[in-house]
Amino acid sequence: MRDIVLRGYEREDGLVDIEARMTDLKPYSWSSIDRGQVPAGAPLHDMWMRVTVGTDMVIRACEAAMDSTPYTICPGVAPNFARLAGLTIGKGFIKQAMQRLGGVEGCTHLRELLQPIATVAFQTMISVRRNRPNRSGRETVPDFLVNSCHAYAEDGPVVQRGR
Repeated sequence: MRDIVLRGYEREDGLVDIEARMTDLKPYSWSSIDRGQVPAGAPLHDMWMRVTVGTDMVIRACEAAMDSTPYTICPGVAPNFARLAGLTIGKGFIKQAMQRLGGVEGCTHLRELLQPIATVAFQTMISVRRNRPNRSGRETVPDFLVNSCHAYAEDGPVVQRGR
């Protein structure tokens, strides 16, 4: 059984944290060369990641941890996720992240969290922006959303209303 939980929230300093946690549980006992016999219900994976972004969607910091893994060597790669700092969550983000954390430089399971983290970052940032006053007094479409999907096509009705 796999559970993935994501939460986004604005910090007091105006930055936004996106936190993701993934757990994999087995309903049966299993054995690992590093962990020995693992009882049913004990996590195979228990990993989390926190990405901090500014309103410009640029990653300021990223930290990852692996509390449960099948191998004792796995947590050694978690610090590499700090390499995401400086990337912009937007077009090409996943490709750039893979260049920094692909293959042996990263972890398959932590990399899998990047797409939903990006989605939650957008959703959280929209909420943060809506709670901040703007000069026009009307809802606007942030530049980072333009052309990100069909609804936000630059020549579409949603963006035209929000310009």
